[in-house]
Amino acid sequence: MRKQIEENPMILAQTGPFDGQRWVIDKELIIGRDDDCDIIIPNRQVSRHHARLYQNSKGVWVEDLGSKNGTHFNGNSIDQPVLLQDGDIIQIAYTQQFVFVSSDATMPLDGDFERPRLITQPGETRLLRLEKKSRRVWVKNTEIVPPLSVSQYKLLETLYEQPGQVVSRSKIIEGIWGQEHAIAVSDQALDALVRRLRDRLAEADPTHQYIVTVRGHGLRLENPGPA
Repeated sequence: MRKQIEENPMILAQTGPFDGQRWVIDKELIIGRDDDCDIIIPNRQVSRHHARLYQNSKGVWVEDLGSKNGTHFNGNSIDQPVLLQDGDIIQIAYTQQFVFVSSDATMPLDGDFERPRLITQPGETRLLRLEKKSRRVWVKNTEIVPPLSVSQYKLLETLYEQPGQVVSRSKIIEGIWGQEHAIAVSDQALDALVRRLRDRLAEADPTHQYIVTVRGHGLRLENPGPA
């Protein structure tokens, strides 16, 4: 079994003045206009202490600190702490947007993992299976526990619905984040999500690369039958 890599959750800035920057969430992070904030956004639309990110036993949370222009979570204004999952979008007033990822794996995907295209026979059992109604996932008849995050599952489902076919990055982003938010999602955020999903699948089966990068085209799910 491959040794699990210790990772920290983080936020990636996209659009706005910090586009492309990232912050690991290993302590409380205060976002605001004041000099004592951890992430300083020098814009009058941003309150002195606008929002905070913090971590407890349940996960990472975002909380608005009574800001004038609001903190938005996936397009909706929040008035109480919200638990974050992979791919959630945080908007600070109208100036800066962040994407939350559950790991610090943000580097571009390395290499092309080309393999012969698999031909699926009717009724043939695959190594990886999804149950859409419950959003449960099995690899080699072992259920993935804890379950995949919402964004991880959406990514896997998008590829699963087109086995052996290349799915473009734009279609994948739209399937995960929706048309409304797709234009603001960076390639870096998708790469981080793909890396995290690959790690989860490798925990269950380190002998096979299920998600294949087809450089310049997109991603493909390699889901063979049992040997």
